[in-house]
Amino acid sequence: MEEVRIDLRTQNFERKSESIRSNQLCFKINNTMPNTPECDKLIKELFSDIGEDSKVMPPLQVNLANQVHIGNRVSIMYNLLCMSAGGITIDDDVMIAANVSLISNNHDYNERQIITCKPIHIKRNVWIGANATILPGVTIGENAVVAAGAVVSKDVPDNVVVGGVPAKIIKKLC
Repeated sequence: MEEVRIDLRTQNFERKSESIRSNQLCFKINNTMPNTPECDKLIKELFSDIGEDSKVMPPLQVNLANQVHIGNRVSIMYNLLCMSAGGITIDDDVMIAANVSLISNNHDYNERQIITCKPIHIKRNVWIGANATILPGVTIGENAVVAAGAVVSKDVPDNVVVGGVPAKIIKKLC
């Protein structure tokens, strides 16, 4: 997985426009009555690539929503944070609990005006517990479970439960 580097000292009109669009739509969503047609319409406007029967509960904050791809029958609970410059893909039938952070970008340790980006991929039928954090470049395998409060810094295989800081395999699932 190749790292993309973004120099914040260099203006990028498209990225800046998408950031403004995403932030303004998040504000509108977060200040609209949830579970209404109006709120659902704003969420679909924010995430242009969201599958059928997927549900996102406000409030939420997404910096670049055009870099987030959500599959079918995905359930995302309250207070999702997506730092999505590296790209975030959420496959079908994923459940994401409250207060989850999906962080696909970071600052370079030595040159902090550089953003380093690697995609996050959450595969089919994953369950991410409350307050978990998924870091740049992580792929979470099919049917995996991420325990509440886990910080996932490395890829997670299919059919396992991970937990802790940093997350480690707790057990294998059938």
